[in-house]
Amino acid sequence: MMLNRIEAAFRSLKHDLAFRPIYHRTEKKAEAHIFIAVLAYHLLNSICLQLRQDGINDSWNTVRARMSTHRRVSISAMRRNKTTVIERITSSAEPYHLKIFKALNMSPSPDIKPLKQQICSPHENLI
Repeated sequence: MMLNRIEAAFRSLKHDLAFRPIYHRTEKKAEAHIFIAVLAYHLLNSICLQLRQDGINDSWNTVRARMSTHRRVSISAMRRNKTTVIERITSSAEPYHLKIFKALNMSPSPDIKPLKQQICSPHENLI
């Protein structure tokens, strides 16, 4: 069972982090690549362990797919006085999201420092 979880984790990491055979020219770069892969695996394994301890036995792919609907959106607009206002909004968490956040001891809507207003020059193109 553990071997299946490990293999599934590395399959997911190879896909999500684009860890494919990469041919490095220096040993230092190859070691860095391996270090990031192992670090990502340990992080993924730690998250899955916390979820299992809280009774959530879904695969990492299931958790990732279901959590992908919880989003943070940034909206920017320029005022008449040439200042830009940026607002960040977090989507409402669904029951599954809340269950995951609770198991990981995380807030579904974290406090974010407000962004400062930016003054734009008249020649700047803003969308």
